[in-house]
Amino acid sequence: MQVEFKPAAAKEFLALEHQLQVYFKSHLEKLSQVPPRRHLRFGLPYHVEDVTRQARLVFDVEGEILSVVHCFATHKEYEKWYKSFK
Repeated sequence: MQVEFKPAAAKEFLALEHQLQVYFKSHLEKLSQVPPRRHLRFGLPYHVEDVTRQARLVFDVEGEILSVVHCFATHKEYEKWYKSFK
């Protein structure tokens, strides 16, 4: 599966600490081989992956392309984005 970053996600990824980038890369490699599991609620077409206890990776799968939508370093950032859809 091919991995692509949306412009906002690329900017967020580059702003992360180096160690978090390593964690995100390893999860992207895993996701490119194993299909995603957890969908977001509220009818959103995105999936979410817990990278660490705090960090979250939000992505969408279209055919053989995994599009990274957001890279959140903390759960607080993720929760703020998530609650904007209620």
